[in-house]
Amino acid sequence: MPYSKYIFQPGINREGTDYSNEGGWFDANLVRFRKGRPEKIGGWTKDSSSTYLGTARALHGWVDLEGTKYLGLGTTLKYYAQEGDVYYDITPIRSTDLNVTTFAATNGSAVITATDTAHGAVVNDFVTISNAASLGGTITAGVLNTEHQITAVPSANTYTFTASATANGSDTGNGGSATDAAYQINVGLDVYVDSTGWGAGLWGASTFGGNTALNSANQLRLWSHDNFGEDLILNVRQGGIYYWDTSVGTSTRAVALEDVSGANLAPNSALQVLVSEKDRHVICLGTQRLDTTGAARESAADPMFVAWSDQESAFEWEPKTTNTAGSLSLSSGSTIVGGLGSREETLIWTDTSLYSMQFIGPPFTFGVNLINEGIGLIGPKAAVNTPRGTFWMDRKGFYVYSGSVAPVPCSVHYYVFNDFNEGQSYKTFGFLNKQFNEVGWFYCSSSSSEIDRYVTYNYDEQVWSIGQLSRFAWLDEGLIATPRATGTSSSSNYLYLHETGENDDGSPMENVYIESSDFDIQDGELVSSISKIIPDVKFTGSGGTGQTINFIMKSRNYPGETLTTNTTQNVTSTTTKLDTRIRARQAALRIESDDDNSEQGNILNVGWRLGDTRLDIRPNGKR
Repeated sequence: MPYSKYIFQPGINREGTDYSNEGGWFDANLVRFRKGRPEKIGGWTKDSSSTYLGTARALHGWVDLEGTKYLGLGTTLKYYAQEGDVYYDITPIRSTDLNVTTFAATNGSAVITATDTAHGAVVNDFVTISNAASLGGTITAGVLNTEHQITAVPSANTYTFTASATANGSDTGNGGSATDAAYQINVGLDVYVDSTGWGAGLWGASTFGGNTALNSANQLRLWSHDNFGEDLILNVRQGGIYYWDTSVGTSTRAVALEDVSGANLAPNSALQVLVSEKDRHVICLGTQRLDTTGAARESAADPMFVAWSDQESAFEWEPKTTNTAGSLSLSSGSTIVGGLGSREETLIWTDTSLYSMQFIGPPFTFGVNLINEGIGLIGPKAAVNTPRGTFWMDRKGFYVYSGSVAPVPCSVHYYVFNDFNEGQSYKTFGFLNKQFNEVGWFYCSSSSSEIDRYVTYNYDEQVWSIGQLSRFAWLDEGLIATPRATGTSSSSNYLYLHETGENDDGSPMENVYIESSDFDIQDGELVSSISKIIPDVKFTGSGGTGQTINFIMKSRNYPGETLTTNTTQNVTSTTTKLDTRIRARQAALRIESDDDNSEQGNILNVGWRLGDTRLDIRPNGKR
């Protein structure tokens, strides 16, 4: 028999077994499909050596009127505005207590106990001390007068932090009577919880058997942010709404929207904030109603209530006949999960439905239509705008909206949803990589409480791929030429530039592979003999002729058997053929560039793209 060309169907298919998916690809990692061919994805490198505190689950880029580029990063602990390579802390201040804070130190310990009545702080909050005097020994004024992270909260009136020096026997003072303490807004959690109290902590924990209302400090910290002109509107989910005036500079912090000069009846709590770009209204989702007097906001937010500011004003929220401020309530669902500005409308998802809110002008300002019931949003950041419509993920599948809602046929549906951590679904976020016509989602597998997997869909070629990678937020190319994503390395948090080179931040990219489903001759009636492989590989990396990948042949005689690795051989740009000796009913092909494995050594700058592999495969009787 002549050589047989094996052209596998593009995309990963995990809906059946690896035997039933003959002629296709069954498994992959860090591989995409482009023009029907599999190739290794682009590499990544740190944006800079600068780090930030907390897990960054929100990114937003914009340019001010002077052309300065900014990147907003919302983390579990802080909010930063990046300019150049510097992260500027613009986290809002919750309260400032003047002339009331005192300190106590213990000889031989760096732990300082602060006393401030009704301080309102929680563990991991940040406080900046000023005007304190020395305690008399090594705990000097300079040691005290700086920012500290709170390590424990023994009571409503005390907390502790770790100083940069260890106290001695002379540290008997209290810091004086003029000490000020500026408290940043409470930090949030790095994990999602359904509630606090019963079942939220360890057996016997302090609130076991009780129940505490959810708020921004006891929930997964998620930020939303958008631009009003060159300025920034930002919101902590289930918490405050803040405003940062870019023109004032990076030395200033964001402030509560309601405290900005000229603000009138601005909400101070919401689930999400966004700006309707076409008509320039600030929109708050899941926010506070006006009380019965119409002169103040209710203290509690309504998770199904939507309010918006006057047109061209971020500060005027009182509905009047002379402005376009207003509000409406949604009815289908129990809570708003997320919203996204899309072309001529704002899409709003509840836990059960999708709404379209469109600007219609006075007197109603916005009209709202129920687009679909029975389909929600799996997490606040799980919807993505693309050139082919708005894609999103719910608890049952993937969907697209481009005037109407349609399910996206998915060949990896079972793989994703059968191994998915429902308890951490709010960490799931969607991303766009338009250079490769990809939309995708990062999510937590069932065995992980943190994001460890991704799934991508090429919306032009309608093929899926899967992989393992830990990223917490993503911003596609735009202000700069590459996508950016947040991640962790050696317990520090960094911003990464993606689709840059072929490596993992200067190291070889590990565990890159794609593996076919089983193939056979005459539906397995005959045993196959495979004696040669003619590889067809285009090396695309910058490593030149030193680039190497592995071709691995596996085989078995029955679908219920485990695949046996028969041969692993290196392929370079000069490889013409590979000799094998395989006899089995079924075979599978695996291509990998695990760039630090024993066969290849430690190889940098490897990029590859597969063509049409040919096999010398012949019938070899019956077994």
